Amino acid sequence: MVRKIIWSANAQSNRKEILSYWIKRNKSNTYSKKLNNLFLESLSILKKYPQNGMPTSISNVELKLLKIISSSMNLMSQNYLF
Repeated sequence: MVRKIIWSANAQSNRKEILSYWIKRNKSNTYSKKLNNLFLESLSILKKYPQNGMPTSISNVELKLLKIISSSMNLMSQNYLF
């Protein structure tokens, strides 16, 4: 079965804000490109292996958790994508 990833409006907005933040902070889009690739790779894996997603209370909606480590700030943040 082919699965399709549908981004909620909130998730799309959050993703754009995250990428824009890093572009402004670093004055470069290099890190944002890497981060965007991480999002896309994770979604590709989720399409192939949907059991890796966490079930939600919404039918046919699963959650994918990304752990992003920023070496420059030495922080770990968690972003949820729907």
